[in-house]
Amino acid sequence: MLLCAAAPALAAGFDDCPQFFAGKPPSTSAYGQLRQICLDEFAVLHSGQTKTPIFVAQRLNARMLDKAKDLKRSDKFYAESRLPSADRAQLSDYKHSGFSRGHMAAAGDMSTKQGKAQSYSLANMVPQDPTQNGKPWSQIEQDTRRYIRRAQGDVFVITGPVFGKQRRTIGEGQVWVPDAVFKMVYDPATGQRWVHLQDNQPSAKAGKPLSYEEFVQRTGIRLLD
Repeated sequence: MLLCAAAPALAAGFDDCPQFFAGKPPSTSAYGQLRQICLDEFAVLHSGQTKTPIFVAQRLNARMLDKAKDLKRSDKFYAESRLPSADRAQLSDYKHSGFSRGHMAAAGDMSTKQGKAQSYSLANMVPQDPTQNGKPWSQIEQDTRRYIRRAQGDVFVITGPVFGKQRRTIGEGQVWVPDAVFKMVYDPATGQRWVHLQDNQPSAKAGKPLSYEEFVQRTGIRLLD
């Protein structure tokens, strides 16, 4: 997969939510039926081919996370009605699949009831190994929030899947299962940027992040200008 900020937008949408991006939104031509979706607290580039997000973008700060910690989880997953039925994952695709419905924009990041409810859209989900999702990936989400609470201002976070050459799918809808997931953190106040890249396997560990440059070299994915 190659995401390039210089590539033209493939669908209208992100013009309505530029606040979630540090510059031009990344784009890709690697996957089909791409649609840009703006929600209250995050933006999604969704593929009707993979039936998952290609990336999810957020803009977070300490004030928002303070509000988020007092909100209860809804745990009400739903198929995204903004997408054509043929291009979206269904709840039945995940049932008995052995995979979790893995949030890309974490529910724990959401500072409003509406934002938290929207985070349970399947447009924000990829099939994740339950152990990886519940333990080392959860640790990455918590570590990211800890950094943001110490940051001077807004921090941009982009999260998404990395698909391998050997396609794995779940459900009748054939939702693609990623080989790995990533979370990029960019702090414009300091210029720091790094990426957590974690295998979608029960043996995954919450190790040290990669530099942005090393992440690009390993995956070919470019998320920033």
